[in-house]
Amino acid sequence: MTGVWDGRLVDLAARALGGSVVAASDEFFAPKESLLDPAPPVRRPGEYTWRGQWMDGWETRRRRDSGHDWCIVRLGAPGIVRGVVVDTTHFSGNHPQACSLDGCALEGHPAPEDLADPSVEWVTLLARSSLRGDARNRFPVDAHVRVTHLRLGIHPDGGVARLRVPGEVVPDPHAAAGMPLDLAAVANGAVVTDCSDSTFASHHHLTMPGPPGSMGDGWETRRRRDSGHDWAVVRLMAAGRVRRVEVDTTHYRGNAPTGCSLDACASDDDAPADWWPLLGETRLQPDTRHLFTVDDAPPATRVRLNIFPDGGVARLRLYGALDDEGAVEVGLRWLDALPRGQAESRLLGCCASRRWAAGVAGRRPFHDIARLEQAADAVWSDLGPEDWLEAFAAHPRIGERGSDGWSSSEQAGARDADEATLAALAEANRAYERRFGHVFLVCATGRGAGGMLDELRRRLGNDPPTELRVAAEEQRRITRLRLGRLLRP
Repeated sequence: MTGVWDGRLVDLAARALGGSVVAASDEFFAPKESLLDPAPPVRRPGEYTWRGQWMDGWETRRRRDSGHDWCIVRLGAPGIVRGVVVDTTHFSGNHPQACSLDGCALEGHPAPEDLADPSVEWVTLLARSSLRGDARNRFPVDAHVRVTHLRLGIHPDGGVARLRVPGEVVPDPHAAAGMPLDLAAVANGAVVTDCSDSTFASHHHLTMPGPPGSMGDGWETRRRRDSGHDWAVVRLMAAGRVRRVEVDTTHYRGNAPTGCSLDACASDDDAPADWWPLLGETRLQPDTRHLFTVDDAPPATRVRLNIFPDGGVARLRLYGALDDEGAVEVGLRWLDALPRGQAESRLLGCCASRRWAAGVAGRRPFHDIARLEQAADAVWSDLGPEDWLEAFAAHPRIGERGSDGWSSSEQAGARDADEATLAALAEANRAYERRFGHVFLVCATGRGAGGMLDELRRRLGNDPPTELRVAAEEQRRITRLRLGRLLRP
């Protein structure tokens, strides 16, 4: 089954998602790229190249030192690895004795030399484990960390036919901000959880990226000989409102369904009973991309595609927008799974106290926003003036033009103030800093320039210890708002 280990986990390294083997210590006998070939490994007895017996997989030369061989895989979709399949089919006598697996998280498009940099933090996902020859070696992975790349170690050398990496996709919620969102895309964290039948082609192909490559690259059921119909259920990336539907029957000509319909529900149950119609029964054409508009649909977490009576569908796209609950769910899933260093870096954008960021990152996972906010407040309340001042120092002055990021939007009320008000704010800022030794801090969201100026002048009457505590409370309020923005880009 291409791309999936079981009904809930996606092969994060699948070529169909964009997975690739980017580097290897050696590939003398057989190329590293074969590791991710979606087809089962084959054997060609008696066929030799100038290097030796032709083998369908990755095979290194015999090592004559104390080291071991390795290859680095870029995952097609970043996520949490739940297991690994190291397939040594047809490698018997030339398979490795053992394997190991590490993961790291590097955003963007790092080159092999970037991944080899000593500063990269590799996390152990699978300690050294024995391998059997000519077998599909399956190992569970218990490491709740989001990774983008894997390093497979083989000890000391030898051949591996295929590598499969079942896991859960955890997209960066900021990566697609402002872009059209396919709520059913496997690359966004959706998954096809169930279907009535998938005799000829897997239902998991429905939500894969890109156009279908052939009739085998879609979902196709057997011919029905009863009065029923076939169906497949998609668990959406999170709760959202579907606005446009694409049902693609490309390559299905003599075996396309005559029609389809869509039902939706907002249940967390994998077998819900409260379905409602999202798209009524609609005629389908063979070998065609069908587009449908959906009006005023309530938020859904699952969608069921019904096809009448049977046949093949290549792709299902469900374009729409996450509702607030869904956006928070996606953001928390991402924040909870980030490697520790990356989580601290992201949290520093909300509050620049390093001890605060480290303390909050250490309390993960949160699972819901209330727990995150409680943790943020609890860590902040345990800190002292030195940490507060570190956080204050990251803020620009109120009314100071040229600020960017969240500060710019938070101070939108001062952006269009007249020159006299801005001059008064600048003078009051200087007086405040002379008196208290730190920048004036106020939760500026929703405030106008005049109101902020009045607040600044009023607080100039505080004594320094009182004002420090007032500013710390303003920082706490600002942090709460920024945590919401972190989760809901």
